[in-house]
Amino acid sequence: MKLLIKHRYLLFAVGIACGLLSQLSSQRLQFDRSIENMFTSDDGVLAPYRQLKNAFGGNEIVLAVYTDAELFAPSGIGIDRVRKIQKRLASVPGVKAVLSIDQPLPGNAIVQDNFISQRTRRLFQGYTHGADQETVAIACMLHPEQETTVDRRQTIASLRAVIQDLPDGLPDGHLTGEPVLVVDGFRYVEQDGERLGKWSAILLGGTIILCFRSIRWVIIPIAVVQLSIMMTRGVLRLTGMQLSMVSSMLVAVVMVIAVATMVHVIVRFLESRLSGLSTRESLERTVSLLIAPIFWSCVTDAVGFLSLTTSDVGPVQDFGVMMSIGAGMVLLSVALIVPAAALLGTVDSDPKIPWGQQQLNERLSESVAVIQRYPKQILLLIAVVAAIGLSGLPKTEIETDFTKNFRSNSEIVIAYNLVEDKLGGAGVCDIMFAAPKQLTWNYLKQVRELTADIDKVLQANATSDSERQPAKALSLSDAVATLTNIERQPAMLRESLCGVTLVAMRKAMPEFFAALHGKLPNSDQYYLRVMLRLSEQQSSSQKKEVIAKLKSVSQKHFPDAEVTGYFVLLSNLIDSVLRDQWRTFGTAVVAIGLLMWIAFRNLRLALIALVPNLLPILIVLGMMGWLRVLAFPELKINIGAAMIAAVSMGLSIDSSIHYIISFQRARREKDFGDALIQVQRNVGRAMVLSTISLIVGFTVLATSQFVPTVYFGTLVSLAMLGGLLGNLVVLPALLSIFVAN
Repeated sequence: MKLLIKHRYLLFAVGIACGLLSQLSSQRLQFDRSIENMFTSDDGVLAPYRQLKNAFGGNEIVLAVYTDAELFAPSGIGIDRVRKIQKRLASVPGVKAVLSIDQPLPGNAIVQDNFISQRTRRLFQGYTHGADQETVAIACMLHPEQETTVDRRQTIASLRAVIQDLPDGLPDGHLTGEPVLVVDGFRYVEQDGERLGKWSAILLGGTIILCFRSIRWVIIPIAVVQLSIMMTRGVLRLTGMQLSMVSSMLVAVVMVIAVATMVHVIVRFLESRLSGLSTRESLERTVSLLIAPIFWSCVTDAVGFLSLTTSDVGPVQDFGVMMSIGAGMVLLSVALIVPAAALLGTVDSDPKIPWGQQQLNERLSESVAVIQRYPKQILLLIAVVAAIGLSGLPKTEIETDFTKNFRSNSEIVIAYNLVEDKLGGAGVCDIMFAAPKQLTWNYLKQVRELTADIDKVLQANATSDSERQPAKALSLSDAVATLTNIERQPAMLRESLCGVTLVAMRKAMPEFFAALHGKLPNSDQYYLRVMLRLSEQQSSSQKKEVIAKLKSVSQKHFPDAEVTGYFVLLSNLIDSVLRDQWRTFGTAVVAIGLLMWIAFRNLRLALIALVPNLLPILIVLGMMGWLRVLAFPELKINIGAAMIAAVSMGLSIDSSIHYIISFQRARREKDFGDALIQVQRNVGRAMVLSTISLIVGFTVLATSQFVPTVYFGTLVSLAMLGGLLGNLVVLPALLSIFVAN
């Protein structure tokens, strides 16, 4: 302890050097923008998806959508515009090919009122245009990222520039597709990271200066937070880790740990100064009192976050590792910054007594008297509230519509809603199965039977919204049957007609053909693909049901068939997070309980400390279920909400550690009642001030464009508020019943 103060300036210099080196290193920290890496490598949903990508060349498609009332005008003006726009889109670096309604037939034949043009329009309806004959969709197939030097963000930006600069005064169009979803999602995350770092520091600084009215003691916590974040990012860069879609929460959670720690330091330092000790003596006393609780708080934080590594979802695992590193960096930053910063010079060296401290102390003391008088009644009341809250847990529902991760007025949601309404759904689903190299009508007839059954499943799954076009399947069998009316031709002509049609299609639209019939690299095995478009705006149970039905129907016709695509991946993603939530939460509870047993050297105290931190988390999640049923049906569990159980457990336990270690120390000199009053006043005051500071700082998260970040900030704030009440009410009540004697 004394070494920290003796060598404070050396430690401070080391801290500055570490911060600068970390900042330089972290400039090259990259985001992992792959949907695949959101799953563990052995996840069962990945193998079919990777097979699909390998067989059909990357599988990344961006849909450029716009409205043109003259799309099929007899004059051909609408088709001429499609041709002009698709050529501009095709010229964008990173685009491999485009598919649009002007391509299947030569010239402007598609607008003619004849058998061929009518059947062609019907075939591609829902893929190149809507049933309203006004919505235009141009599919842009992208080069796989490993095959192009063009950054994916640059490609998306260039495509967006084209679709928002349409000819002849057409209104701006929109982009959709998984690459757009990922690029925009990470753009919001990066913007959040920058904004959160700046505004959380401003709000925290404002709150702390209002409480303690000292510039020095505002700068110190902010410096600890910033150094912790810089060193965390530096370590991530050195270890080769990449940021994920939930990384904007890094700043917020490091801030929680650091500010909670620093408020305890400030309160103890102020208390020592008011008792007449010198600045150095006050710091020495503060260090001696807090070194154990701060150490164990950071360790339990790290363990709580490491429990997230038991998840099967990549970003959740990464977040757990990042935040456990962050917790360690907070401990290191406090040791490097605080001794020198607290003792450097004499200007503004002391924090001031917070406004209302006397009244707060009185209320805290009064609360202890009431708690000691009625501990059982208080716990019974808490148990009733907890039971009501917990009964809402089964009523929670998973949010599997990935577009709900963005605000309703964002560009990406507007675009997806257009596709949902006009093209049959924004969900991209694929069915693939083994096929011969040479396709015959006899084989395609079997595929035709499959797609007929698939269409029945899709019709049954269709929304009741009469304005929305139902989804349908698209395959080479449908193309051959629709374009040639082959099923009404003489049987002896069907095979030759099928062969001629396939050759013509391969020549006219080679990329489209390759996207439906392909083979694995370094293999002679060919596959056929059936493309589907499904509504994203369905419940988790509806999505599971339609995926299961599609798999059953497909394997009835082709036993090796696999149902995959982004629709399946994203449906499984949040489901995995929610399923893992309870495993990670259970791991956190057990690990933190064991650590507290070691810290307190008392199993009873360790178990008691768990209760006031478990209840608020479970009640908050349960109340989400009740609110969804009673008032807000759109309130569902997303990736941000699904992580809060283990995270909040790690964060809120800090206050219990400070409380119980201080109680154990006070109990050596005082009787139970006096020890409890002393701890309630001293530690309780720091808990109240740190919770206020953190909730104010967390308000920045509510401004995020990424909705899981908003949920995470709001729910963690509520859990922290519940943890405060738990540690000030439930914890002393439990101590009064189980420890007083």
